[in-house]
Amino acid sequence: MSTILSPISCRAAAAIAAALLFSTLTASLARAGMADAVKSKTLSNGLRVLVLENHKAPVATFSVFYHVGSRNEQFGRTGISHLLEHLMFRGTKKYGPEEFSNIIQENGGMDNAFTTSDYTNYFVNINKDHLDVPISLEADRMANFAPQGFESERAVVMEERRMSTEDKPEDALDEQTRAAAFVEHPYHWPVIGWMQDIRRLTLDDVYAYHSIYYSPQNAVIVTVGDFKADQVMKQIEEAFSAIKNGPKPPPMPIVEPEQRGERRIELLHAADLPAFEEGFHVPNLKVGSDAFALEVAGEVLADGKSARLYRRLVMEKRMVIEINAGFDMTSFDPNLFMFAAQMRPGVKTEDALAEVDKEIAELRDHPVSADELQKAKNLEAAQFVFGQDSVFRQAMLLGIYEMLGDYRQVDAYLPGIDKVTAADVQRVARKYLVSDNRTTGVLVPTGVLPKGAMGGGPSGGQVRHIDLTADEVAR
Repeated sequence: MSTILSPISCRAAAAIAAALLFSTLTASLARAGMADAVKSKTLSNGLRVLVLENHKAPVATFSVFYHVGSRNEQFGRTGISHLLEHLMFRGTKKYGPEEFSNIIQENGGMDNAFTTSDYTNYFVNINKDHLDVPISLEADRMANFAPQGFESERAVVMEERRMSTEDKPEDALDEQTRAAAFVEHPYHWPVIGWMQDIRRLTLDDVYAYHSIYYSPQNAVIVTVGDFKADQVMKQIEEAFSAIKNGPKPPPMPIVEPEQRGERRIELLHAADLPAFEEGFHVPNLKVGSDAFALEVAGEVLADGKSARLYRRLVMEKRMVIEINAGFDMTSFDPNLFMFAAQMRPGVKTEDALAEVDKEIAELRDHPVSADELQKAKNLEAAQFVFGQDSVFRQAMLLGIYEMLGDYRQVDAYLPGIDKVTAADVQRVARKYLVSDNRTTGVLVPTGVLPKGAMGGGPSGGQVRHIDLTADEVAR
């Protein structure tokens, strides 16, 4: 899958391998998809459980997805989903702060968590013989949330915001560009939240949020590994079935209105070099098959060193240091197809933007060749299939697709990509990659501030937030 944040390494090797294996991979997966081997069950309290045996190595991933992210927040209360994620490591009625992680590590495992716009995920990778440990611990903190040190953890999050956004010009530009592109939908604000909102959040806010969103009816458990599925399903049922639900989570009804005309922002920020972002509103996987064609379009334009934008802007004209393009097709609501690049010294941003416009126009005006289309589809297939080598990636994929509506749709990805035609790519480019649907953000450097002048160092505590998109974890 294409993404704007994390280009895959060794892409050339993957392309060659994909070209050789594409037919075999798609054919074999079409016959026996990953979802076919999953055992699923909905417990009496509404908790959905997916269990998948994978005997490649004596390990297991235990993953709990909560159907809550920054899209469930409200103006004035942004950042609470992410703050709650931090506080989940600050103790329960039974365990003290950080005991969860210490116990996991004592049993040879590792744990972490991340928050996105759409959901929050807690995962443990551990030896198969100790899978009962995270099952017990996760059940405890779903039922017995009782964090300690709220003030200090909130300070950690505020410092994290300074370091991850306010001191990073490209991230600050991304935040402002998205805020301009979404005027009503909660994708308007960043996952970590606005600073003034984080400052106002209270422990009572967090308890209320936990009671609504961290209940069995709003969660999905996915475990993949070297075990007997029936036995693990029984263990999970014994640990979680007695947990009671809180209030029913309210729906998130906001739909972003159609954009009518180009928007543009400029961000003055301490930086070495100019940069830009362009975002176009596009549909997600729920809306229809256009998402697959957009995936392929992203691959053609900017995924890898042979992609059009990389060749033109990075290698031939040497205008930008790097350029990325793509979108998250598994976001819960329609999102943005983004382009992002950082200028080389002496290059004007407008000149680089004009070159991007030319490549987009080329995609709109002329169909991609058969060879280029097949190469793009091969790369997409390779990333998807090779990404399933680990039990962790398999658990991520199943969890994300289940929250989107049905984990079995994971097996529709490769056929969906395979069906994309050159005419499809041209059609979605004409429909979505147009100026009236575009928001442009330009970073204007104001010089580099002395080290520590903006954010300072960490205030203490362990920062657990990792900014991943659904697309990234699905790789």
